[in-house]
Amino acid sequence: MSHPVDVHVGKKLKHLRVLRGLTQTEVAQGLGISFQQVQKYELGRNRISASKLFEISRILGVPPSHFFDGLEAEDADNEVLDQEANKIASMLTQIKDERLRGQIRTFISELASSGARAN
Repeated sequence: MSHPVDVHVGKKLKHLRVLRGLTQTEVAQGLGISFQQVQKYELGRNRISASKLFEISRILGVPPSHFFDGLEAEDADNEVLDQEANKIASMLTQIKDERLRGQIRTFISELASSGARAN
């Protein structure tokens, strides 16, 4: 059974990878491992060694500590929100027209700010 910390770190890896618009294969190539290994890391099935975590943090442009942020405060609601955000981020990165992506970001920003005013 996977340790909760390994699952948390794996989720953070997947979230960042998707936000950066990288495939598992691209991350794997940067690490010199198979995409299947990255897949196992993301699912928390395999632990990420300290040296690999350091390399991953360099590839994704975050400090290694980022993978442990929110570990104490993680709950089911945040998990569902993270899954939805990952889906949206994944779809957004598939749009190659940067102008259109910018318009979508502006639209989402306007929706979010109008929702904040309504509350």
